[in-house]
Formats: sequence, structure tokens, C-alpha cells
Amino acid sequence: MQEKTILSVAVTGNITRPDQHPKLPITPQDIVSAIIEAEAAGAAIAHIHVRDPETGAPSMRVDLYRQVVDLLRQKGSEVIINLTTGPGGRFVPDKDDPKLAASGTTLLPPQERVEHIVQIKPDICSLDLNTMFSGDSVVINTPRNVRIMAEMIRDAGVMPELECFDSGDIHLARDLLKEGVLDGPPLFQIVLGAKYGFSATPETLFYARSILPKNARWAAFGIGRMEFPIVAQSYLLGGHVRVGMEDNIYISRGKLTAGNAELVENAVSIIKRMGGNIATPDEARELLGLSKR
Repeated sequence: MQEKTILSVAVTGNITRPDQHPKLPITPQDIVSAIIEAEAAGAAIAHIHVRDPETGAPSMRVDLYRQVVDLLRQKGSEVIINLTTGPGGRFVPDKDDPKLAASGTTLLPPQERVEHIVQIKPDICSLDLNTMFSGDSVVINTPRNVRIMAEMIRDAGVMPELECFDSGDIHLARDLLKEGVLDGPPLFQIVLGAKYGFSATPETLFYARSILPKNARWAAFGIGRMEFPIVAQSYLLGGHVRVGMEDNIYISRGKLTAGNAELVENAVSIIKRMGGNIATPDEARELLGLSKR
């Protein structure tokens, strides 16, 4: 177990819909308020997506990311900023001609998926390694595109958080580390509970941890009702943790959470009851080898 456990909060994501929770953060101001409340509750890292303020739909607008980052800094937040690069990899095949893209396809050139990273230069950004089914669509992250994104992220001086949804993703990361495309020691985020990916069980998490590189820093999170069980399991196996309304909108069975801060408070309580300690943002920076921007 870690001497200090780093807690990340993912406040809005791009899958959870506004109609599922009335307090889902949508505008840059909403997102910043949610992050600051979560930071006060114990979060050291904020994993950030943005949304169209008018429609609530997921967005990749650079100006929205910049507004969130600038507002956080203006308000004196010390939280480690982790911007997503996940959107832009979804393909929905046309029903009559599956080689053609149907409505809902978001595929972008890899350079466009990291444009905001190059311009804003956050502390961390996610780098998804998964190619997998997602409902009737396919999320596609080819090794070529991952390499292009990884090189641009490194050139921007940003630490990639390697998001792995299944064992093949970890093996791809190991190859990229061996090639020198990724620098070590790496930071992994193990995603459990996505359909057709890693199942959210202790056995699966133990296996995923066993195939990480020896020097890896890592965290894990569970989706939906497995959010808090995975907090406990990740802590017990020596990993860091993540919660937030991107992954789960319930504080207990059938009861919507009051917000991201409540999810963080519950995760903090779980870790402390097991004898753990929560890292502050400064302590998390030291653990990850990050300097202040």
C-alpha cells in the first residue's frame, strides 16, 4: 500500500448525460466549481472534459478547455490539471454499408485530439490505448495514432496518463515504452467495468497490476456501482484511486450523489478507515515527479 494515496476526480466526462443528473457540471464555471469543491474534499488531480455550454453535449473546443484551466488558476486552485484526449476516436458504421461512417462518428486526426494539450500544456493528459466495442460503435486508437499523440504530448512537456481498458492496452503501452515513444516511469490508469473491457473484480485488478511494468505508477477506477469497491481494492493493492460523476452518479444504491465532492468525501473515508492517508496536490506532484506550472 502507498504511504500516500492520490485521489483523482473526473467531474463530468462525455458519456453521462445532463438528463441523468440535474447537477452534472456543464459550463466552464460549473466544472471549475465542482473541481474546487472536490479539491477541498481531498482530490489532488482533476481529470477534465468540457461540454458545450448551450447543449450540454461533449465538446473538444480549445477555448472551453482554456477557460476551465484559466479559471482554476485564477481562483488559486492547487489541483493537478489532467485534460482528456479521449474524444475523437469513435466510429459508428453505417447499417447498410459498414465501411461508411454513420451519425455519431467522431473520428479525428490524432493531431486534432491533442491540439488543446499542445496549446494549454496541462500537468497531465490522458492517453487512451483502447480499441474496443462501445454500444453499437467502436472506439479506435490505432498504434500509429497513439504514437503520434504520444510524441506530441511529450514535445509539449506533459505527462501522459495511460488509460487501459483491457490487457492488450497494457501490452501496447509496454511496447511503446520499449520503443522510447513513451518515457518512464509511466503512469497508468486502469479502467474497470466498461462492457467488453476489464471486469470490475479483485481478480481482474490483481491480474492487470501483475502485467504493468515494474516501475509503473498506477491508479484504478470502477464504473457505476463498482466505483467504491474499486477504491478499496486499488488502495489494498498499492494503487491510487479515482471517483467522479464521469464514472458514477450515485452515492449509494438508488440515491443520486449531491455532487462530485460527496463522491470524493466517501472515497477519502474508505481509504482512511483502512488506515491510509490522502495525498495533497503538492504531495501528489512529488510522488509523480511533476513540477509546478
